[in-house]
Amino acid sequence: MNKTRDLSFTIKKYINTVLVVIPFAVSWFAYYEPITRTMESRQVTVLMLVVYTFGFYWLCHRMDGFRPSTAPLDELIFNQLISVAVTDFFAFILIWMLSVHFPYLLPGILAFLAQCAIVPIICSYRYHSFFKNHPPHKAIVIKGARRAVDKLIKNNDLENRFDIQAIYDIRDVLPNLDVLDGVEAVFLFGIHSHDRNVVLKECTYRGIQLYIMPRVGDLMMSATEDMHMLHLPILRSKRYNPTLEYRAVKRLADLIFSSVTLVLLSPLFLAVSLAVKSDGGPVFYKQVRLTKDGKKFNILKFRSMCVDAEKYSGAVLSAGEDDPRITKVGRIIRALRLDELPQLLNILKGEMTIVGPRPERPEIAAEYEKKLPEFALRLQTKAGLTGYAQVYGKYNSLPYDKLLMDLFYIAHPSVFQDMKIILQTLKILFDKESTEGGDPEAEESNVSPEAVVRDALKDELEMDAAEPEIGAARRQEEAKAAHA
Repeated sequence: MNKTRDLSFTIKKYINTVLVVIPFAVSWFAYYEPITRTMESRQVTVLMLVVYTFGFYWLCHRMDGFRPSTAPLDELIFNQLISVAVTDFFAFILIWMLSVHFPYLLPGILAFLAQCAIVPIICSYRYHSFFKNHPPHKAIVIKGARRAVDKLIKNNDLENRFDIQAIYDIRDVLPNLDVLDGVEAVFLFGIHSHDRNVVLKECTYRGIQLYIMPRVGDLMMSATEDMHMLHLPILRSKRYNPTLEYRAVKRLADLIFSSVTLVLLSPLFLAVSLAVKSDGGPVFYKQVRLTKDGKKFNILKFRSMCVDAEKYSGAVLSAGEDDPRITKVGRIIRALRLDELPQLLNILKGEMTIVGPRPERPEIAAEYEKKLPEFALRLQTKAGLTGYAQVYGKYNSLPYDKLLMDLFYIAHPSVFQDMKIILQTLKILFDKESTEGGDPEAEESNVSPEAVVRDALKDELEMDAAEPEIGAARRQEEAKAAHA
């Protein structure tokens, strides 16, 4: 039965691809193929359609555009549309290279619009069809000291995918692994490595899917290099050190992106500058932030608050859009994310990069590191304009969770990962949730750094505090087993 459903899913994925390719094929045969230097060449036509089909299929696969099992419907549609847009762009470049003269854009635009109409219909059908044929997996949640883990499932559109039967404390599960009977999936949140490995092995024996929220050490392990040494498999861990080729491509992309964007958006840049200057204050807001290896630099933003807003409050975090110190112009440019534009100058100077962990203030970073020294691991790479945590987190994600996301990015550097994050950033630009309260990037607030750090690290501190108790219980169980 499962093989039949998997085959059906695969066939629908191929049909999805064919339906997206059809509008492009029509525009190719109707207009673009006749204007190429190789017109009426069957080989070129076949090659073009094959390249387009496999290009879209590969990109959509990497963008998770074919995965209704893990992504909500709106993300499926967005990811497929992004894949279509990128594939169309490169296809047009290829057509231009084959053409006698610069080809008209209209046929390509019409094909893209047809694809934009087709994609939501296809995605909606596949999404609802998937859950009609794949009932939710019976699942349990096993937690350590993490709070409100049940909301993590409900708030992330996973109710269609998992039927949560119960939520257990790890201390209740270890002595009685029978709670895994009849379960198809298990979620582990905030579990220490020894106890987690017990559940991991048991789930592997039983063929149960296991979803684990990693900790800092896990993400560092995921970046290890595997090798054979001493007649044994060995994992070598090292500090973030991507290849020279990756660093060169990343810096070249930074230079091209920042310079071209600054030129193209120069009229907008001037208009925003004049609007901000209208209240008599400075155009830019400068603030000290941290980048690679703890180096300090002045991040640039268009000023969105009144002059000297931080004069009496000191270095504190933002209260969000309700802060009365935000100017009228400031509310507009924040809502449109225009206040971030000057950071293109930071990228051009080499102080920031397009994709990387968002830069933190030295005062806030120092407070985090008092309780969580691993927070400094974010500084292995340059700070970024956008990042993994900004794309895949939410505006109210715990800073500890954002740290995990940043470390995941650092552990897996690649050009495609950067491209994927850049494309996904387009989505959050229109996502109101990502701009609501608690903005960690804004300048000032009535909330102290110490309070923010204390709340953000509460879960981690609770887990550490629970360790002796869990360890004691574990030793008692081991002693009983040995005596028996």
